[in-house]
Amino acid sequence: MRVLHLLSCRGWSSDAYWAARIAREFARRGHEVTLGCRDGTEERVIARARAEGVDRITTFAFAGGLRPDADFSDVRRLRAAVAEADVIHVHRGKEHWLAAVANRLCRTPRPIIRTRHIVQAVRPHAGNRWLYQRATALVVTVTNAIREQYLASGLLPASRVVALPGGADLEACHARPGTPDARRRLGGAPDNPLLGMVSGLRVMKGHGVVIEAAARLAAEGLRPRFAFVGRGSQETAIRNAIDRAGLGDQIMIAGFAENLPAALAALDVALYVPVESEGMSRVVFEYMAAARPLIASRVGVVPEILNDGEHAVLVPGGDPDALAAAIARLLGNAPLRARLGESARRLLADRFSGARVAEALESHYDRLLSFASP
Repeated sequence: MRVLHLLSCRGWSSDAYWAARIAREFARRGHEVTLGCRDGTEERVIARARAEGVDRITTFAFAGGLRPDADFSDVRRLRAAVAEADVIHVHRGKEHWLAAVANRLCRTPRPIIRTRHIVQAVRPHAGNRWLYQRATALVVTVTNAIREQYLASGLLPASRVVALPGGADLEACHARPGTPDARRRLGGAPDNPLLGMVSGLRVMKGHGVVIEAAARLAAEGLRPRFAFVGRGSQETAIRNAIDRAGLGDQIMIAGFAENLPAALAALDVALYVPVESEGMSRVVFEYMAAARPLIASRVGVVPEILNDGEHAVLVPGGDPDALAAAIARLLGNAPLRARLGESARRLLADRFSGARVAEALESHYDRLLSFASP
């Protein structure tokens, strides 16, 4: 089939990653997939999508807000693109509306699928009632909690909203031993465990909770190394918190990881500890693919897919005491670390890999196309 994914984001976000991964998986399955991105995002989005293996990419203005000239031009071009596709898959509100209008102008409208990546209630106003009830064939959510938000809104019946969590590349983030060089880049030492947290440096991600937990462990004589892998607006505040805690020799802000699989392989324990739900939680699935033993907050998708003590160690969000206890427990039990990592990778392979998500999505596309056939 011919699938057109539309993505208006300005930077490489979880929705951009999801769209690129699914596009790549569909191409592997023999389909023709085009990714429509926002003009001017060659470095931040398009290059990253190509690195994920997407080779059919086009651009649209996807201008922010209401921009009549740019929007009219996009609708005109989208009308032609829609006519060449079998399925239209959108990821944000801007392209959703533009695609819905363009689709209405086509002689033979195509099924429009919307993926919802964020935990934010959808308002059931008149515009959204038309958009979802009349112009959208299916909504895909990345967690069951987001699906429940849609059902609570009354915009769609349960049969037209499905949750498909996951999407990590099982092959790229394969389980393998970490190299000494990769550990050194993250501030690791040969004789000391290395814990890593891959995320943007933002308030909700929980870096402050990790710093507090590390301080509690240090007071008890346990001083593993920590790496914060990522960039963001809170870098200065996080550095200051590290310095105030006297942990500058233990916690490294490692910046963006050019080779994420190598960085993941270098970790003895992975951390995912946001203080509130994030929606997709892409890095959780990448940790699983890399078979890293994981400590995770019970937020977002985590309690929906992971069992405490079977696939990960789960802790309450924002609780440094619980996090410190979980870290001490894992660092003192190598067999448990190995078992959790292996169990998480098996779970991903069985249910949540990019290939599995694409397989499930393909069945939904097929069903919608069979309904649309004369």
